[in-house]
Amino acid sequence: MRASQQDFENAVNQVKLLKKDPGNQVKLQLYALYKQATDGPCNMPKPGVFDPVNKAKWEAWNVLGSLPKETARQNYVDLVSSLSPSSEASSKGKSRANEKVHESQDIVVTSEDGITKIMFNRPSKKNAITSEMYQDIMLALKNASTDNSAITVFTGAGDYYCSGNDITNFTRVHGGMEEVAKKGPETLREFVSTFIDFPKPLVAVVNGPAIGIPVALLGLFDAVYASDRATFHTPFTSLGQCSEACSSYTFPKIMGSAKAAEMLLFGKKLTAREACAQGLITEVFPDSTFEKEIWTRLKAYAKLPQNSLRISKQLIRKNEKEKLHAVNAEECSTLKEMVLSEEYTNAIKSFLSRKSKL
Repeated sequence: MRASQQDFENAVNQVKLLKKDPGNQVKLQLYALYKQATDGPCNMPKPGVFDPVNKAKWEAWNVLGSLPKETARQNYVDLVSSLSPSSEASSKGKSRANEKVHESQDIVVTSEDGITKIMFNRPSKKNAITSEMYQDIMLALKNASTDNSAITVFTGAGDYYCSGNDITNFTRVHGGMEEVAKKGPETLREFVSTFIDFPKPLVAVVNGPAIGIPVALLGLFDAVYASDRATFHTPFTSLGQCSEACSSYTFPKIMGSAKAAEMLLFGKKLTAREACAQGLITEVFPDSTFEKEIWTRLKAYAKLPQNSLRISKQLIRKNEKEKLHAVNAEECSTLKEMVLSEEYTNAIKSFLSRKSKL
């Protein structure tokens, strides 16, 4: 859920009570998010070079572009929460978040060499995502957005990167399909929004086959590196579903409408080489040297100036955030309607029947 106006006002008051100076970089972020949350996009003329303090404030605010007020408000609250252990409510909330992420066996979060790594860790289930893992990933991303790392990396344990949704998510919900139709799209919208709003460079290290939502999400990553044994498959229509994670917008933009249609409408599976040729991924590496080559590269990237990385990403992404949030909302609204259809129910039953025979 988005932060309320009261949450925002409480966070503003918490800043005044900070006992430790958070540093100029953080103070600039707080200023920019506050202005964006209250006034909207930067509407002031740029100060001259002889006014460096106000020039730095202007640049921090201006780089947020058309970021929605409610998103800026949420980001402000999250940032203050990470700085305010003295606030009982904030401290408890943050403690619960860290505890849940670190206790999770299915999502493993580590941070070293300037890199926060978020790893799918259900190798026996091809790293299929459970409902609990959705929550763990969102918490991990919120923590990573304000930690000391320069970049955040997703990868998978074992042979698979991620095989998409654990279909039992839809069969374990109490209340039938009506409850699935209500809760599923709401969670999905919040989940995808976390990726859209993530402020640091986001990298996917695709170590093996990827299916469904982890593929759809790749359009929201800043770089995607893959082993040559990876494959990319989006079988949404075969399950009676529609495109998700903004792929209905990002895929045609990245690879052109015809190639995107083959994946999103007809479920064509791409090899890593094909995905690279179509622009979906950044580079392919031989599987035998993949881990060594990619982590050596990422450690070098993580040594780049952190504020410069954040600002550069904001400049690249700022004109699309509003569009991406709108696409995400439309996809989730459409999915909500489709989940209640007979076609969807039959497709899920057929899939579960095939799985039980394997």
